Amino acid sequence: MRGLTRMFKKEWPLHMMLLPGLILVLIFSYIPMVGIMMAFQKYIPNKGLFGSPFIGLKNFRLLMEYPDIGRIFFNTIFIAVMKIIAGLVVPISIAILLNELRREWVKRTFQTLVYLPHFLSWVLLSGILIDVLSPSSGILNQVLGLFGVKPIFFLGSNSWFPYVMVLSDVWKEFGFGTIVYLAALTNINPSLYEAAQIDGAGRIKQTFYITLPGMLPIIVLMLTLSIGNVLNAGFDQIFNLYSPPVYESADIIDTFVYRMGIQQAQFGFATAVGLLKSIVSFILITCSYVLAYRVANYRIF
Repeated sequence: MRGLTRMFKKEWPLHMMLLPGLILVLIFSYIPMVGIMMAFQKYIPNKGLFGSPFIGLKNFRLLMEYPDIGRIFFNTIFIAVMKIIAGLVVPISIAILLNELRREWVKRTFQTLVYLPHFLSWVLLSGILIDVLSPSSGILNQVLGLFGVKPIFFLGSNSWFPYVMVLSDVWKEFGFGTIVYLAALTNINPSLYEAAQIDGAGRIKQTFYITLPGMLPIIVLMLTLSIGNVLNAGFDQIFNLYSPPVYESADIIDTFVYRMGIQQAQFGFATAVGLLKSIVSFILITCSYVLAYRVANYRIF
């Protein structure tokens, strides 16, 4: 105890730097957890959190009996898994191709350009996508029209909407992933490539036998960490781009919670859905963390 007190006195400026972050976490993460009580109540706004009647697990039973809940879970997992797969394949491929460039200014310029969308919000990007994909005036449909293709309502078609979500998410985030994998490439010993060239191995064989095995630990790490986000298909993106005609393929857990809780005022039911999702996500994140520790020796503490 004395040692701990002595350490605190010695390093108190460093500990005080943590204070703003701890206050924010307390206000925005821990205090709102009191609202979990609504999942077990028939919440009535004028009676408040402590005056509304307690109904036990009725909201969860209603959730299981809800006719569209299977489709909503399927949409969530389908879009999220597609994003995870594309979010691995595209940055890895681009990083390997960029690594082959010898002109540094070309490489850095490309990196900067693909990294820019990461800083833009989905509110702004959705406006760009709506203009680009418009069936009447969108540039993509105008280009397709040159080849005799009829206009496609990408954001109004249940067949196209999930794939547009995946591709637009890749466009926004693959620049960030590319930088991560480029950093992993710098750890590969250059003498391995020199030995492979002496043995007559071409670029493709060097990629499969040296580059990809060298990137494997960071690939496994990124994959295992992304498992925890299987139920996070991207509320901001879908909320800004979807509409009632595509609810069948676009409605995910987060948008469903928003519509039930905010638009239809079913606060208890929406809280039960959000709580169930949080519990499942917590289990998945725990499993992925254990997996990342076992496979890639990744640990936070």
